[in-house]
Amino acid sequence: MNALPGTVSRGQQNLALWSSTFAFTVCFAVWTIFSIIGIQIKKDLGLSDTQFGLLAATPILTGSLVRLFLGVWTEQYGGRIVFSLVMLAGAAATYLLTWAGTYTQFLLAALAVGLAGGSFAVGVAYVSKWFPAEKQGTALGVFGAGNIGSAVTKLLAPMVMVAYGWHGVARFWAAGLAITAVAFFVFTKDDPDLARRKAQGAKPVPFLEQMKPLRNLQVWRFSLYYFFVFGAFVALALWLPRYLTGAYGLDVKTAGLIAACYSIPASLFRIVGGWLSDKVGARRVMYWTFSVSALCTFLLSYPSTTYLVDGIKGPIEFRLAVGVVPFTVLVFVLGFFMSLGKAAVYKHIPVYYPNNVGAVGGVVGMIGGLGGFILPIAFGAMNDVFGIWTSCFMLLFVLVSTALVWMHFAIRRMDVSRHPQIVAETDLPEIMQPMPR
Repeated sequence: MNALPGTVSRGQQNLALWSSTFAFTVCFAVWTIFSIIGIQIKKDLGLSDTQFGLLAATPILTGSLVRLFLGVWTEQYGGRIVFSLVMLAGAAATYLLTWAGTYTQFLLAALAVGLAGGSFAVGVAYVSKWFPAEKQGTALGVFGAGNIGSAVTKLLAPMVMVAYGWHGVARFWAAGLAITAVAFFVFTKDDPDLARRKAQGAKPVPFLEQMKPLRNLQVWRFSLYYFFVFGAFVALALWLPRYLTGAYGLDVKTAGLIAACYSIPASLFRIVGGWLSDKVGARRVMYWTFSVSALCTFLLSYPSTTYLVDGIKGPIEFRLAVGVVPFTVLVFVLGFFMSLGKAAVYKHIPVYYPNNVGAVGGVVGMIGGLGGFILPIAFGAMNDVFGIWTSCFMLLFVLVSTALVWMHFAIRRMDVSRHPQIVAETDLPEIMQPMPR
């Protein structure tokens, strides 16, 4: 990527980065609101685990599907206006949620609430324009730490829900998002590329032109990585309160607190992942992420089991189970390494596709977000079908193992000599193959 114009100051970079990060945090808090209020709605409507999983995941579907288009629109019209409009739409939808009364109405409302999740693609395209390539990993890592909005919901929403009911949570979250939208539009500026295009009277790049990189198989492999590191993160962020109240019999406040122990490292340490990707290479960070995640999900997959052994003096009974404390430690470690991986995946995009960050980042974010939609439904369905609480981690173990194997063999096939510049910048030399027709 070319160096930024000299007119961009450090202060302007910081304003763009931190305002976007704060806005994304608020958006993410709204996007995962059903992880808490959904528990009460489940009780009120007498929903099954599958129905609860669908309700909690429905906002993730909308937020994922719109990312591709929002990323492209950000490239065309600028992140300042697109980000603000997305937040206003999400705020209106969240407030209207309080009028829902039936399961179908809640699903429709959840679809609209999901617009807030599309803000990620907008922020990636907007923030990346303010920084040179050697600093984009760190900058996007800081922005991606806005995932901590999930933890904000888990920590604060239970208290608000106890005091004002789930309707109060929706109203407060809607007001916060609307205020953030107005402040973002007032205080931020157009990104350097958009400002330059306006000054030159240049037209935006056509939509189909921005879609061309999606023919590369590499883009879809990155999408699989993000399906796990982000999609599984969102899925667990939504599912853990339900898991903890069911598997361990905890109350919603305690479950929300423990779930936050997963969400916080999976969000904040994304900054570390971006910095490490700049320093030691994103490929190495991805190996760390997938290897440790595979180990954690394997240990979490083991169901609580009671054994009866025929001993010399009679039957000997013992039990193997992951208690609350070991569980909390394991999900903390899992969240930490997933946060590194989220940043590492997005380190690739501005380097490989500097002129198509919106489109490529949008589709990778879309697939990752779809993981956050599909997996909670799968978790609920597996609970209903198999009746084993740890089945969700069994599925995640298969998913991360698949991603690790594909990444390893793709790297073994790479041709370093064909991409010397990318080798130097990212430690991620690969052959960009077209998708088979």
